[in-house]
Amino acid sequence: MGIKSRIARFWKLLGPGLVTGASDDDPSGIATYSQAGAGWGLSTLWTALIAFPLMAAIQQMCARIGLVTKQGLTGTIKKHYSKPVLYLMLLFSFPAIIMNIGADISGMGAVGNLLFPSVEQSYFSVLFTLLLLGLIIYLPYSKIAAILKYLCIVMLVYFIVPFLYKQDLKEIFMATFVPNIQFNKEYVAILVGILGTTISPYLFFWQASVEVEEMSAHKKLIVNKRIIHEMEQDVDFGLGFSGFVMYFIILTTGTVLYKSGIHQIDTVEQAASALKPLAGEMAYWLFAIGILGTGLIAIPVLSGSLSYIFTETFGWEQGLNKKFHEAKGFYSIIALSLFVGLSLNYVGISPIDALIYTAILYGMTAPVLIAIILHISNNKEIMGENTNSRLSNVLGFAALIIMTLAAVALLYLEFIG
Repeated sequence: MGIKSRIARFWKLLGPGLVTGASDDDPSGIATYSQAGAGWGLSTLWTALIAFPLMAAIQQMCARIGLVTKQGLTGTIKKHYSKPVLYLMLLFSFPAIIMNIGADISGMGAVGNLLFPSVEQSYFSVLFTLLLLGLIIYLPYSKIAAILKYLCIVMLVYFIVPFLYKQDLKEIFMATFVPNIQFNKEYVAILVGILGTTISPYLFFWQASVEVEEMSAHKKLIVNKRIIHEMEQDVDFGLGFSGFVMYFIILTTGTVLYKSGIHQIDTVEQAASALKPLAGEMAYWLFAIGILGTGLIAIPVLSGSLSYIFTETFGWEQGLNKKFHEAKGFYSIIALSLFVGLSLNYVGISPIDALIYTAILYGMTAPVLIAIILHISNNKEIMGENTNSRLSNVLGFAALIIMTLAAVALLYLEFIG
C-alpha cells in the first residue's frame, strides 16, 4: 500500500475523535490558553503533556460506552442509575453549555469585527448563529461530519504562528518537560482554568452519542475489536491534535506577548490584536482565522451535546442523521441553545464572566461524571468483554483525582481565597 493510499485510509478512519479534539480548543479554550501564555510565559507549557493522556482515556471510555450500549451517556445513566443523578447532571450541564455557547459566539463575532471593522460585532454574532443553525438542521449527519472534519484543517494555522517569531528552543524544551509550578493563588487559578477547559463534561456526552450516530450512518450492527481499535486511534489522534493546538497557543502567547510585556489577555480578540504589531500581519490573520474555525466546530458540538442530554433524558426522538420533522424536539433544543447563547451578549453577561461561571459548573460536574463513567466502563453487565484495561483505569482515576482537586481549588479560590 502506497503512502497516499495509507494517508487516505487513515483520513477516512478519523471522525468523532478528531472533531471532539478540535472542538475542545474552542474560542473560550483559546482565551484561557492565551491568558496562561500572556500571564505566565511558558511556565504552563507542560500542562499539554499532562492533559492529553487523561482526556484521551476518558473520551475513549465514553466512545466505548456508546459503541457497546448503542446509546448515549445520558441514556446509559438513565437506565442504570437513579433519577436524581440524571436530573442533577441535566441541571449542571444546561447552564454551563449555554454560557459556553454564548462565550464562543461572542468571541467569533469580535474576531469577525477585527478582520472586517466596518461590520459590527453583533451582526457577525447573529450571522454565525444563523449559519450554524441552518447547516445543522438542513444537512444530514454525514455532511455535517465531513464539514466538521475538514474544518479541523484550519487549526493547523496554530502550528505556524509561533515560527513567525524568533524562538529560544532550549527555553521551550525546558518549559515543556520540566514543570515550573508556582504555589500562589493566581497560578493555581490558571491551572484550574486550563484543566476545566480541556477536560470538559459536554465532550463526554457528545463522544458517546456521536459514536452511535457513526455506527448508524455506516450501518454497523456488531462491535468488534477492529471497530474498538479504530475508535481508539481516532480518539488518540483527535486529542493529540487538540493537545498540540493547546501547546502552540500557549507557546505563541507565552513568547510573543509575555516577552513584550503584555500580560493581561481577557478575550480571544485581544490576543489576536496584540499579536499584530509584535509578530506581524500574517500571525494576526492566522490566529484570527483559527478562532473562527474552532468556533464553527465547537458550537455544533456544544449544542448537539446539550440536545442529546435532553432528548435521552426524556426519551424523545434524536439524532443528527434524522431530518427536522423526524426529530423536532432534538433540533428545537439545538436552536434554543444557540439563540439563548446569543442572547447572553445582550443581557450584560460579559464573555469573561460566562467563562468563569462555565468553569465553575464544569469543575463541579466533571469529577462526578468521571466517577460514573469509570463505574460504567468497569461494569461487565453493561460493557461485557469491553471493560477498561488496567492502563485506562490508572489514567481514569488520575483524571478523577486531579479534577476533584481542581474543583475544590476552584471553589476555594472563587469564594474563599
